[in-house]
Amino acid sequence: MTSEQKLPATIQRALRVAIVPDSFKGSARASEVATAMEYGFSKGAASLKREVEITAVPFADGGEGTLEALIDTWGTQAITLETTDALGRPVTSRLGLSADQKIAVVEAAEAAGLPQVSDVARKPLEATTSGLGPLVAHALDLGVQQIILCLGGSATTDGGTGLLNALGAKFLDDQGNQLPAGGGALGKLASIDVSELDPRAKKVRWQIACDVTNPLLGDKGAAAIFGPQKGATKHDVQILDQGLERLANVLEADTGRSLREQPGMGAAGGLALCLASYFFVELTPGWELVAQVLDARRIMQSADLVLTGEGRLDSQSLDGKVVCGVLQAKGELSDVIVVAGSVDLSDEELEAAGILAAFSIAPGPASLAELSADTLGLVQRTAFGVARTYLR
Repeated sequence: MTSEQKLPATIQRALRVAIVPDSFKGSARASEVATAMEYGFSKGAASLKREVEITAVPFADGGEGTLEALIDTWGTQAITLETTDALGRPVTSRLGLSADQKIAVVEAAEAAGLPQVSDVARKPLEATTSGLGPLVAHALDLGVQQIILCLGGSATTDGGTGLLNALGAKFLDDQGNQLPAGGGALGKLASIDVSELDPRAKKVRWQIACDVTNPLLGDKGAAAIFGPQKGATKHDVQILDQGLERLANVLEADTGRSLREQPGMGAAGGLALCLASYFFVELTPGWELVAQVLDARRIMQSADLVLTGEGRLDSQSLDGKVVCGVLQAKGELSDVIVVAGSVDLSDEELEAAGILAAFSIAPGPASLAELSADTLGLVQRTAFGVARTYLR
């Protein structure tokens, strides 16, 4: 039911509202944002004496924040482990586990992320995913049946060789020597020895959450599109792209699987390539995977209004992010309203996307630091205003 189709007040039923926000990265977890939205909207509805039925579910797009969204919904606590970052330095990382202990969640950003190496000069040719190995190995030790691997936010372009090496595989040059870590050495790859690869990794169900559709190679591939933000120069991009191509060639010869053109294979520096070559994996849009786990699609399709949000609403929000997922998963008659730290879409773009309205939490001119200092209070206040406007 849309705002134009509301019933007369005498026979109005309770308005069904689904609250499904992403995190406001660096400021508030998705669960905290969902709670603030629910409180503010409920308060606004009560002030108008309108009855609402609210279901709040923290959401995520498969990148950073997905682990938190899932464990918050499951009611579990993250498991902390000592591992290494993308440059091989010691770091404490987290592993998520479902309440029935059958599903583990691993985020690439937890042990191969850009923020962890922001204190030093970036080394795009040497950055490795090997730190993810201990997280995956611990999940296997716990006897999980399924591993959800979230690809967003990595500092690496190694095709997942670091992770597979940590699980027992060896990547060798033509002299039989193991290659150095990182994508920069892959141009010298001659063979892969998987004789000591952990057999348990083949038995679990792998679901890989991806928020981009880029292929592995070329102008739209992992190195060209994402390499520069990881510190890669034009020359580095060329080396990394050629290394990934060499890796793809050797993997195809070894396994018979050709994955280089598969949409999403370029995410996180090709992290899924090795896994998908040796194991059966499901590469799924991140929002869709999270929606499946949280049953969010059913919740949204039964709602009159879907209230979502994120730190910044811009063109990227409409390309695989949470807002994009909400627009695809909502019911045909559901209205969508977005609450964001900033709104950088025009009225025409909002209308074309199917967004009824978008509201910034900024009460006036404010810096990012000022907004971050009171994010939840501002979200709550904005949701109150949304309710007062929408329900009137």
